[in-house]
Amino acid sequence: MRRVRVIVSGDVQGVGYRYTMRIVAREAGVAGWVRNRRDGTVEAEVEGTPEQVDEVLAWMAEGPPGSHVGSASVTDAAPAGETGFEVRPTV
Repeated sequence: MRRVRVIVSGDVQGVGYRYTMRIVAREAGVAGWVRNRRDGTVEAEVEGTPEQVDEVLAWMAEGPPGSHVGSASVTDAAPAGETGFEVRPTV
């Protein structure tokens, strides 16, 4: 299993990024969460097989229609073994 923490910047709030990502993540079969941050970025943790994680990361680099992803910073994280994918409150 692979788990990554991702910070996405650009025009990624107010465009349905988190809710579309939840759909994409569930379809890919990954676990984790996504949330807005007060600095205008979106933060997420994604866990699954390397192939599943790569599929979600590819989507995150593009985002939903109406968004503009400026950058996506990816760091490895320790697998947590959680199930499901959720949208969390803004921090």
